[in-house]
Order: sequence, then structure tokens, then C-alpha cells
Amino acid sequence: MAADPVDTDVIVVGAGPVGLMLAGELRAGGARVTVLERLAEPTTESRASTLHARTMELLDQRGLLDALGTVPHDPAGHFGGIRLDFSGLDSPYAGLWKVPQARTERLLGDRAAGLGAVVARGHELVALRQTASVVEAETVGPGGPLRLRAAYVVGCDGESSTVRRLAGLAFPGTDATRELLRADVAGIDVPDRRFERHEHGLAIAHRRPDGVTRIMVHAFGAAAGERAGEPEFAEVVAAWARVTGEDIGAGRPIWVNAFGNARRLAERYRDGRVLLAGDAAHAQMPVGGQALNLGLQDAVNLGWKLAAQVRGRAPAGLLDSYHDERHAVGHRVLANIETQTTLLLGGPEVEPLRATVVELLRHDAVAGQLAAMISGLDVRYPDGGAPLLGARMPPGWLTAGAGPSGAAEPLRSGRGVLLDLGGGLPPGAADGWADRVRTVPASPAPGPRIGRPAEPGGRAVGAVLLRPDGHIAWADGSPAGLRTALQRWFGTPKA
Repeated sequence: MAADPVDTDVIVVGAGPVGLMLAGELRAGGARVTVLERLAEPTTESRASTLHARTMELLDQRGLLDALGTVPHDPAGHFGGIRLDFSGLDSPYAGLWKVPQARTERLLGDRAAGLGAVVARGHELVALRQTASVVEAETVGPGGPLRLRAAYVVGCDGESSTVRRLAGLAFPGTDATRELLRADVAGIDVPDRRFERHEHGLAIAHRRPDGVTRIMVHAFGAAAGERAGEPEFAEVVAAWARVTGEDIGAGRPIWVNAFGNARRLAERYRDGRVLLAGDAAHAQMPVGGQALNLGLQDAVNLGWKLAAQVRGRAPAGLLDSYHDERHAVGHRVLANIETQTTLLLGGPEVEPLRATVVELLRHDAVAGQLAAMISGLDVRYPDGGAPLLGARMPPGWLTAGAGPSGAAEPLRSGRGVLLDLGGGLPPGAADGWADRVRTVPASPAPGPRIGRPAEPGGRAVGAVLLRPDGHIAWADGSPAGLRTALQRWFGTPKA
């Protein structure tokens, strides 16, 4: 029976950073993509401005860092407002990278468009229907209704996701009980403040080189109320005065918003032909920039899998592994954000807890674990417990390749990579998958080894199979094991 005709392989709803990253990944994998965005023009508000180490590694793997240019870098971040040093992480991008959201969107939008993605702006999704073989989406826009048929639809349209609502996907969790008021304000002169706790609340301020000051403020005990829209600037002025005693009322607000500690996680990231990514899949307080980074990493995990699915080369279960892998990561990130929110927005009652955390963070192992968790570097997808499997490729293993991350250059095509580190791979070990997997000889850095903690020193690593997202699918096992891994992640070999 012939498949129903479609207008595009995948419809991505939402042209924010997550939707545009996903569109680029899908196009790199050969899928036809149409992005639907209700806004007629890209937003100029840069609310999410922090990129973490794992996201920077992924941008490097796609060759995007040169276009991003030089960006401010801070080796220290925080955990619940308590200073946390990120500089010791095993990544060439350890620390926090300050990139305005609008700049990230331009970067990812240019890449998606350059690869052939279609971005239709001014189109608001109003109806969605999926059958066994297609998804039908209807929008209203400047030219009237638009109806598209696709093999899959992905909602990248934020916490109030229309895709999630129309598809009837459950979004359990808790509503916000506390909130931070936030504004970018021109024409004020206040001291820079990094998570300053005052008698009546929390104050944060940072003046940018362009003279605009980002203000964030929470009055202890203030509850998050239901809002029909964004708060008025007068509310920020009043809260700032209560907490700091300063009057910022003469300033000119560029934009104002509030974000609370709502915590929700979609029960499923996939329901048939409808999938969710980014804030459409998980709602959280954007503490330390984790929300944006979590969403971008969702997109990189999903893109190559969904592209393989629509091109008919995905092995059984590949697309379902998106939910299995990323839902668990989302659950863990939401838990650490909830902990941070308690430390950050709690009043005097949390001071004993904060004192305990400060003491624990003096231990390098504790600080390193929290920094790796926030940075996304400790993500390891379950893969039977074998050493290294499911982890990202350690950047210090290689000296070959362009850029500071040795494995970055081979991954820029969006294909899988079989790295031959001189371990005696049989000739043509991955020839049957040459259209999906690139075999690359690489020079190992001194001493790359594999082993469990009970195996001092381990044994030298001879070869590694990387998925397109840079996670390890096979490491230095038997040729039969390599073939099994290739079939599991990349499908049936060509004859």
C-alpha cells in the first residue's frame, strides 16, 4: 500500500532556538522541513543568554563557532545563587558563555535556511490531526489558512505549546509558587549585584556594554500569581525598592517579564507522529540558563533519529529512544532546578540549608559533579552499563581534528563516525554503512584508555563508534559487537 502523499517530511512548530536547531539537524540528515512560526519577525528580546559547555561542544561539532565569533566567557557560575567554579571541567568550553538569544537564533536560523529548511512566519497553528500515516496541520496567517501534511510534527513552541494541547499530551507537574521579576532597563545606574540576598529579598543586576542593565528581583514571601500577560514595570520598580532601597523608576524598560518555579514534564515526548522538544516538553525555572541548553540538546538528540525515520533507514526503536533518553535527562534537570530554586528564592528559613551547601561545595568532587550536571557534560544514555557506552566522547582523547575538540570536525556532516585509533579495525568494517557512518583515522592523545574503576589503568582504546550527536555507541569491542552497534543505531547495511 502506497504511503499517503505529504507536503514535507517534518513540520517543526516554533522558530525559537530549539526549533531552528532541530530544523538544521533534520536537513543535515536529509529530511524535508517546514518551520511554522506565529511571529511575523524574529524577537529581539534576548531572555536566555547562557550557553553551557555541552551546547558549545555541539555547536563546535556542527562547525558553528566561527560564525558565532568571540563571546564573553565566565569560568564561574552558580548553584542556587552560590558560586560554583566550572573551570575544572573536562571540556574545551568549560564555563558559561554569554550569547544573547537573538544572536543564537540568527546563527541557527542561518544554518537551517542554508541547508534548505523552509521557515513560514506569521502562521499560527490552529488545528492538528494525525492518522496512521500522516499528520495534518492547519494554520492561520497573512495569506489565509494554510494546510500542510507531513510524516511527523514536532512541537518546539514553548511551555504553552499549542502542539502539546492539540495533540492531547499530558503535562503533569506543579504550578509556580514563587517567581522572579526580570527586566532589561536603560537609563539607570545601580551597582552590579550577583545573587545578593537582602533582608527582604534577592537582587541581581548586571550592566551590559551597551548601557542596558538586566534586573532580576524577588521579594521574600511573594507568591506567584496568575498573570494574563507580562508584569508592569511599576511592579519591578516597587519590588526593587523594597529589596534594595533604590529607585529605578526613571529608567526606560526595554522589556519586562516574570518567570516562576513551575515544574512540569510531558508524560511522553512522542505520541505516534507527534513529538515535543524544548520547553514544550518540560517547564522549569530557567535557573543558570539550563532551560535553553536542555532544549538545544533535545534537538540534537532528536534530529538525526527523526531524519533517519522519514528516510526509511531507521532501525526499529530508534525514534522511541528519543523519549527514553531525553525524558530521563529532563527529569533529572528539573530536580536540580527545583533544588536551586529553594536555595535561591527561599527566605531566612533556608539559610541553614544554604550554609550546608556552601560547606559541601568546598569539596572538589562535589563541586565538579554539580558543575558537570549543570553543564550537561555528565549525560550518559543507558546502554547496558558497559564502560563509556552512552557517554559523550571525551575531548581530551584525541589530538587530531579541527578546533579544540578533537572529535568535532568529523561530526560536522551530521553522520555517525567510526574513529580508528590504530586498534586494528578490520578493513572496511563499516563499508555497508558508508552513507551513514564516516570512518576516520585519528591520532590518539597519550594514554586514552578504557576500564572500570576496578581495572587500574584499563586497556588502550583502539576504536570508537560515535553517534551523530557525539555519544559513544561502541568502544573497542569485537568486530561482531561493532556490527551489532552499527545495525542498532544506523540500520541495515547496504549490500
